[in-house]
Amino acid sequence: MTQRRRFLQGAAALGLGAACLSPQALAEGAARTRRPLIIDALAGIANPNRPQAELDDREKSGVDARSLADARQAGLAAFNMTIGYVFGKDEPYERSVRDVAAWHELLRVHGDALLLVRQANDIRRAHAERRTGVILGFQNAAMMGSDVRRVETFANLGVRVVQLTYNGSNQLGDGAMAASNRGLTPFGREVVQALNRQRVLVDLSHSGEQICLDAAAASSQPIAITHTGCRALADLPRNKSDRELRMVAEKGGFVGIYFMPFLAIGRQPTATDLVAHIEHALKVCGEDHVGIGSDGNVSAIDDMPAYMRTLELEIRKRRAAGISAPGERPDIVPFLPDLQGPDKYLRLADMLAKRGHPASRIEKVLGLNFLRLAGHIWG
Repeated sequence: MTQRRRFLQGAAALGLGAACLSPQALAEGAARTRRPLIIDALAGIANPNRPQAELDDREKSGVDARSLADARQAGLAAFNMTIGYVFGKDEPYERSVRDVAAWHELLRVHGDALLLVRQANDIRRAHAERRTGVILGFQNAAMMGSDVRRVETFANLGVRVVQLTYNGSNQLGDGAMAASNRGLTPFGREVVQALNRQRVLVDLSHSGEQICLDAAAASSQPIAITHTGCRALADLPRNKSDRELRMVAEKGGFVGIYFMPFLAIGRQPTATDLVAHIEHALKVCGEDHVGIGSDGNVSAIDDMPAYMRTLELEIRKRRAAGISAPGERPDIVPFLPDLQGPDKYLRLADMLAKRGHPASRIEKVLGLNFLRLAGHIWG
């Protein structure tokens, strides 16, 4: 009854009588009129249309007036922003400290549009104030070196998500592209325990299957795979098996589905593929444990031919560095061409509604499931 009343309220906001609308049309309009709380578990708000060479040191983040406006237009209440060392020749700890400092300064400069997320209530506040909450997260724990006390250091600096590995290996275990599939090392177990104590979310994206299973078992807190796909639908290393997905859900955790090339094999994936992966994850994990982690920017690409030239160079660099994963190709863009731009989240909601998903489930996928987890971990 409550759900139908919400639909009717949404129709009234559009100036439409309930008698004129089918249940499907009511469902499709509901998300747009209720301004749902949207959380992207792995994303960015850089303007992808500005070449890095044009940016000065204070602009290296790529955040500008357009990207901030697009995030607001999207209704993005919060997103997990990758900072710190991921791969490359930089010293991991020093690079990560520099990035934390740079983002604190960026958040100070753009305080009217952005808000640092330390607790779940910060996400609610950002949503109420029509700002965008920034969750500082790492996509590699290499910066911990051999000193587990660094977990506390970064937690005190506001880091709220730590991914254990990137595609390769580090001192905690093996990523998705490491053939040995080594599990969680003794030091890795220390790091997981420290993350639990400091109430930092353990992220198992990019991990090899064994370290994922080991970490899920070792963690005393719910965990997340912030950005992945379902291997049952596309058998690629960056996607997760049903066993991994189920174990994360059984721990009370969260699985975010990305808008990435790994949603299909040998072709450009589309929004339809995204919906298929979300629906499979819902079937395996249950509707309380699935969300979105797009692994992309909010702003749309303006000049696709120019972007494709840049992508070719990026893929070449990633292959040379040994971090490229199967499915990364210069002719397949790392986003969904038919689902980009500030309205992509609401268009996804419309697609799910057309598939018969109720408004309550759609709102969980859009953000409420991650918010629940954030409340449990961060308070």
